[in-house]
Amino acid sequence: MNWKNILREHIERKVSISDDQFDYIVSFFRPMSFKKKDKLITAGETVQAEYFVLSGCLSTYVVNDEQKMHILQFALHTWWASDYNALYNNDKASVHVDCVSDAEVLCLLNEDREKMCRELHNMESFFRWRSNGGYVSLQKRILSLLNDDAQSRYEELMQQYPELYNLVPKHLIAAYLGVSRETLSRFQPH
Repeated sequence: MNWKNILREHIERKVSISDDQFDYIVSFFRPMSFKKKDKLITAGETVQAEYFVLSGCLSTYVVNDEQKMHILQFALHTWWASDYNALYNNDKASVHVDCVSDAEVLCLLNEDREKMCRELHNMESFFRWRSNGGYVSLQKRILSLLNDDAQSRYEELMQQYPELYNLVPKHLIAAYLGVSRETLSRFQPH
């Protein structure tokens, strides 16, 4: 499936768009290819875009003062990734976004998304739906970190996203769950 079909299907899961509107919408997206370990965003830099994943996997993470990595998000097919605080508030990035695997993405500049939303009410609705979905997911993740033990978090992650097991290195899954690699190995089937 080509990238335009993937994007249109994704948008039309929530809003209707005409062919003319879609032709206008795609003019704002720029296809990009990245290799495993390439960085899309580095902490401390200015952020002007967000990325829609066509294939591959991205990770959003921070590295604390003790040089420990904490994964905030894995972004798979049809997910979005950026440093949204930096993007929306014109701050410097506080997170990194890089490629866990080779990835094909669509880049959307913040100014272009804003222009689209001003001109197309249905796209404003789409981006509001997407933001709301992100808030819900973040709330669920925080509640899981507060209330569930590490093994329960691992089992839920593997149930929801079984493709992560073979796509993402185990030390990154451990960083997402907030456990050591050794602890994670006790949860995995042998």
